[in-house]
Amino acid sequence: MAFTLRAPFALAAAVKQIPKTAQRSSRAFHQISPSKSLHAGPTSKSTSLISTLAKSRNVFQRSYMQPASPITGPNTGNLTQRLLYGAGIVGGTIFATNLLFNRETREDGGMPPFERSYLNETFLHTGLGVGIIGVAASALHQSGWSVRLMGTNPWVVIVGGLAMSVGTMYGCFATSPENYVQKYALWTAFNVTQALILSPLMFMSPALLARAGLYTVAMMGSIAFVGATAKTDKYLYLGGPLLAGVAVVAVSGFAPLVLPATAVRTLMWTENIWLYGGLAVFGGFTLYDVQKVLNHARLAERGLIKRDAVNESISLELDFLNIFIRMVQILGMRQQKR
Repeated sequence: MAFTLRAPFALAAAVKQIPKTAQRSSRAFHQISPSKSLHAGPTSKSTSLISTLAKSRNVFQRSYMQPASPITGPNTGNLTQRLLYGAGIVGGTIFATNLLFNRETREDGGMPPFERSYLNETFLHTGLGVGIIGVAASALHQSGWSVRLMGTNPWVVIVGGLAMSVGTMYGCFATSPENYVQKYALWTAFNVTQALILSPLMFMSPALLARAGLYTVAMMGSIAFVGATAKTDKYLYLGGPLLAGVAVVAVSGFAPLVLPATAVRTLMWTENIWLYGGLAVFGGFTLYDVQKVLNHARLAERGLIKRDAVNESISLELDFLNIFIRMVQILGMRQQKR
């Protein structure tokens, strides 16, 4: 249930609003009444011709006779400031998160080698999965898939995307690690399914997507560091509260599809819950999932379960995608306000 609610299905519903605006614009353009031009006499024709020429001259003077602006080179100082700003955010996030949540570190001499290797293998599969999603989403966007997806009914996108995500995900969970061909085939299908849903993100600016990715890596990296160095099983109790939180976030994501457009205040609150509440919930899931990986590493060392880094990586991939989507939306809203 927790995996189902964590699927990032709300993006296509938000992007669905773009074609409606274009349709309204084209409809308003084509509905201009031609009655005046049909019933106008010779006098009105000559008057309209003179006014049209005058308007064209004014437009020409405003558009093409402006003084040329000086050409400036790239502002390297501004780029350096942005790089320093991003590095400060990453370092400050790691320091602050470690200071607040990691006051009680492990007392068993550090992380054992089998836990470290299992965690590194999980992070490796998480990075590979996110890379597959990014490459596949870019290829799908260039092929025109994003435009076709935006023209589809949002409920079809939500139900179809959720069905494919859940089917491939639980198929991967049910496959034994020894059957690595089927295992990796289902894992790749799960990643491609996420790319099918998230490809409209490629309409955003590459610089904005890069910043959102940097902030997501900084947030997840700092929280994962806390989870890896904290006391054993310290944050595993968060599973129940986080499941309740992600249910609230998922319901708030459906609000724009259910509530009328006149409920402005309610829609504003649900959007804030989906954005900022979702960041808090999936940040907590990152902490929980890292500690769950270490717990599974100890169980696998004792022979109670099988080592399966592919299954562990799916949880962290969902955390990354949900945080990344919200980072993109927050940065896009800030850019529009400017």
